[in-house]
Amino acid sequence: MPLVSSSTQRFLLKQQTNNKNCIYIFFFYLHLSSGSPAPPACAPPSTTFHSQRKMKGGCFSRWKAAAGLLFCIMVFASAERPVFTNHFLVELHKGGEEEARQVAGEHGFGVRKLPFTEGLYHFYHDGLAKAKRRRSLHHRQQLERDPRVKMALQQEGFNRKKRGYRDLNEIDINMNDPLFTKQWYLVSYDNLRKEGLPGHSPSPPLRIDYLHPDLASNYNAEASYDFSSNDPYPYPRYTDDWFNSHGTRCAGEVSAAANNNICGVGVAYNSKVAGIRMLDQPFMTDIIEASSISHMPQLIDIYSASWGPTDNGKTVDGPRELTLQAMADGVNKGRGGKGSIYVWASGDGGSYDDCNCDGYASSMWTISINSAINDGRTALYDESCSSTLASTFSNGRKRNPEAGVATTDLYGNCTLRHSGTSAAAPEAAGVFALALEANLALTWRDMQHLTVLTSKRNQLHDEVHQWRRNGVGLEFNHLFGYGVLDAGAMVKMAKDWKTVPERFHCVGGSVQDPEKIPSTGKLVLTLTTDACEGKENFVRYLEHVQAVITVNATRRGDLNINMTSPMGTKSILLSRRPRDDDSKVGFDKWPFMTTHTWGEDARGTWTLELGFVGSAPQKGVLKEWTLMLHGTQSAPYIDQVVRDYQSKLAMSKKEELEEELDEAVERSLKSILHKN
Repeated sequence: MPLVSSSTQRFLLKQQTNNKNCIYIFFFYLHLSSGSPAPPACAPPSTTFHSQRKMKGGCFSRWKAAAGLLFCIMVFASAERPVFTNHFLVELHKGGEEEARQVAGEHGFGVRKLPFTEGLYHFYHDGLAKAKRRRSLHHRQQLERDPRVKMALQQEGFNRKKRGYRDLNEIDINMNDPLFTKQWYLVSYDNLRKEGLPGHSPSPPLRIDYLHPDLASNYNAEASYDFSSNDPYPYPRYTDDWFNSHGTRCAGEVSAAANNNICGVGVAYNSKVAGIRMLDQPFMTDIIEASSISHMPQLIDIYSASWGPTDNGKTVDGPRELTLQAMADGVNKGRGGKGSIYVWASGDGGSYDDCNCDGYASSMWTISINSAINDGRTALYDESCSSTLASTFSNGRKRNPEAGVATTDLYGNCTLRHSGTSAAAPEAAGVFALALEANLALTWRDMQHLTVLTSKRNQLHDEVHQWRRNGVGLEFNHLFGYGVLDAGAMVKMAKDWKTVPERFHCVGGSVQDPEKIPSTGKLVLTLTTDACEGKENFVRYLEHVQAVITVNATRRGDLNINMTSPMGTKSILLSRRPRDDDSKVGFDKWPFMTTHTWGEDARGTWTLELGFVGSAPQKGVLKEWTLMLHGTQSAPYIDQVVRDYQSKLAMSKKEELEEELDEAVERSLKSILHKN
């Protein structure tokens, strides 16, 4: 399955067909791709919309007059015959929620207390059909015969549809943009096979040139700035080698307009794009970086960065002090406290580099995106590392114009040759924009959870690293992360998503005594941690794990570092970089990060392995290893709505329920033993 499923193609078109003059995806002002909300029908009175004065005549008044047009107001359509669901309204004679759970469990039901009334409970049975024409007499009678049950009523189903909404199946996929048929990464492989087409063939469904005819209508000047020239006009400097086309190409991937007979179609083609010009000077400074990634954080939702340290296989670099502070402020205070969303290209150093040596891509505050080519294999430029969260698509291994990324270019032109992880990150930004359009309440951490839960392995193939499952069953790959983004799945899950629990940080332990790394074999160290259990910052369910390491070696590039979690998941923190000859600097308190232990229990013994890979003998010294744990105390998915019982969310929720039950039993046994 490529980037956008067939259902999502119809979802994209729904944006265009519902309201041509006042598009409700007017939510995103992207730095290289990001956004800010237009007035949604359900906005609270306190909400301020910066974009109102930008809307064309009559549009905002139409939003006020038609409040609820696309989001809140539902229309009733009665069925000719009643439809019975697998949901029951149950009232007990006496007892509370614990009694209800006992009754439900004995009869094979799940239960949820209704929050708006006392004594009534929602029973649901996964073994029953979700909708059928006849009542489930057996299950109802089973409940009614229970002496504790006063009433059991099987719920009838009826339809609700939003006004102004057309069903996805009613929308034709018909774009007149000339390069749309070349945008293979927006097309479902399943549909291609049904049509007898090969997987790479077409099928129907920042410094930027903001005067480009395919970008001009979606350009937002208010959110744009030129930090190289310190003016509000981030126009690219034209050169003969097209070097400065980078931002324009990235912007087109996200926000190129649809159905205007120009170039192709952006992933979120009604989103608004802003330009941040920051790279067009001889040297970068901390203040320019910090200013760029913190520019207008209450107006910009998503910052897409297709840049970073030099991908030469021998650089270890990351954000400096001001930029780190800007990123921290962004995730804590941006978007009204929901957090700015930073999307980062994982890097183009190929097998000679490791993106855990890039402090931007390996930051827990960013969503690091890698790329796959049109047949699902790795691209030659792909870097692998344990911090990559997911992937999208970019160009292939050969110069095949049919396998490149179609987008806007300088001088009002179009191109089929955009490439690298620079092309992958904006695609991801577009998908995240669609998720935000479905649910503006999503936090920066919600977006990462959605990425983990909805990304797909599909036909992705890594010739070097196998796909593995972590301790809670989530499948991951060292290069592709948790798989390729599925926009359709993410948007659907985002609509029902409930904000994940509060995040905590725990220092799991530290090794401070210097240890020599042998020239042959491995240095193996262990840390046993309770993950701060019993303290306010206890971490039970992991999100990110950092190994902060200080180490020196006679040749840094031959160093290999692995870390294994208490649940048995091995993360490759550092792989060999054959071009890195450093023998002096090493790594000084460098935070190697892994996402591969997502959802695991942090408590137990962690194992760190250090060794050398290469023909020449090397020596080294580990001076420090500190284990940093980041995650939640309560289960993040236990309250989420499950609509696909084969999904990763369903699996993870089941795992959480079983773990909580096991822990409750263990606590009860300990209490009994203590009393005895």
